[in-house]
Amino acid sequence: MADQNNIDTARQALVLRLRRVEGQVRAVAGMIETGTDCEPIAQQLSAARKALDRAFYELMACAIQHPQFSANRRERQEDRVQRIARALAKLA
Repeated sequence: MADQNNIDTARQALVLRLRRVEGQVRAVAGMIETGTDCEPIAQQLSAARKALDRAFYELMACAIQHPQFSANRRERQEDRVQRIARALAKLA
């Protein structure tokens, strides 16, 4: 039960992080529409990109920590780790 609470908390935190990124991206679009200089827009885009990266890393950590959410629950631990490692290498 405690593990499920941790998973639910992590899920809520990830959704909250993504909602903040969504707000950042909307703000960037507004900056572009109003003709804001490029430098502040670039700074905001960089911040949004970093926030998305953090969300991605948190999601991958969840996949590693909670094998019960694997697509194949009967997958061997070694195979699951290799699959995650391939995904990380492909997306890096």
